[in-house]
Amino acid sequence: MKQRVSLITLAARDIEKRARFYESFGWERVEDTEGMVAFDLIGQTLGFCSVEALGEEIGVPEETQGLAAMALAHNVPSKEDATEVLHLIEMAGAKGMREAQDVFWGGNHGDFSDPKRHIWEMARNPHAPLGPKSECQWEGFN
Repeated sequence: MKQRVSLITLAARDIEKRARFYESFGWERVEDTEGMVAFDLIGQTLGFCSVEALGEEIGVPEETQGLAAMALAHNVPSKEDATEVLHLIEMAGAKGMREAQDVFWGGNHGDFSDPKRHIWEMARNPHAPLGPKSECQWEGFN
């Protein structure tokens, strides 16, 4: 099995509303598929489907799904980019959780949550430089 995450699926009660949030800061959706909106990322896809559909897909009724703790990260090339992008996303309706700040491991990061409380980290990580196509390369792994 190759070390890869191909699709990140987030459940949403209102798929179109979630899609419009991500489009409001410049992301472009790929063609909608049956019951799912997808955004083509660099080497991955972020998709939204209904809470009901996800429950059916994984065989767990909606009322017993609960909340799963998860954070998504978006790496940027510089500290200034982290601050700038966090500001842009907050203007689109995200809730700022932590301003971009230097951290002990040598990077800089801040956090926000989208309108459905999916948590994102905006980071400049010297241990995960971005490759020529902006792909994350943890410790230079490509």
